[in-house]
Amino acid sequence: MVKKENKNRLEFYGTSVDDAVQKAAKELNVPRETLTVKVVSEEKKGLFGMEGEKPAKIIVFLKKK
Repeated sequence: MVKKENKNRLEFYGTSVDDAVQKAAKELNVPRETLTVKVVSEEKKGLFGMEGEKPAKIIVFLKKK
């Protein structure tokens, strides 16, 4: 899931931080190396599969050339 903040800053969610970073690179069609990533929150697993699970949330910025 993507939430646009402005032209240079985008939020992405994933089952893990790595998953969210991969989604960001794919969505923006750029290599991972061109992204600056800020981790807002790590994923949380629900205890024994119960409720409480939350996705990882990151903010990405495209590096200036």
